[in-house]
Amino acid sequence: MAQRSLDPATIEAEIDRIRSLGLDALRAEWRAMFGAWPPPRLSKDIMARMIAYRMQEQAFGGLDRDAIKLLDHLARGERPAAHLNRRLKAGTVLIREYQGERHTVTVVPGGFVWQDTTYPSLSTIARAITGTPWNGPRFFGLRIATERDGENKDSRSDPGLNTGTLPRRPTRRRMADALGG
Repeated sequence: MAQRSLDPATIEAEIDRIRSLGLDALRAEWRAMFGAWPPPRLSKDIMARMIAYRMQEQAFGGLDRDAIKLLDHLARGERPAAHLNRRLKAGTVLIREYQGERHTVTVVPGGFVWQDTTYPSLSTIARAITGTPWNGPRFFGLRIATERDGENKDSRSDPGLNTGTLPRRPTRRRMADALGG
């Protein structure tokens, strides 16, 4: 949506004016703002709030694409994507043993550091370690495999750990601390 730069004091005064309007005047403002009449049972308060929101959106800009996508998912009753709930703090250390070798990854503001090199994603590191395309958060134990990942409950083993023993689970330092909890 195109941004129109206006003085915040002007916008605030206009919002105050909108709040003081009667029902018929609000309906007329709605028609001018949205190009159609408001739904018949919309309350005066909701109309005023929606008009005020649209004014601010036109003046200062609307929601970014990620916020709109999140709100759409929530409106449909869906749970947000797992990556939206996972916030690793800088300084978090992830440890993963793979084929007998221990790999340590540190979370930094610009990505993830592994073997003194910064990578943009955990998946890039997992691919470098295994030589195969892994989901990085899953490889480092931050996400549990689901059937949606193409696995069923009986196939949770690591392809790189075919040693005749039970599959090893990824290790990590206190993930509750790492996730800010």
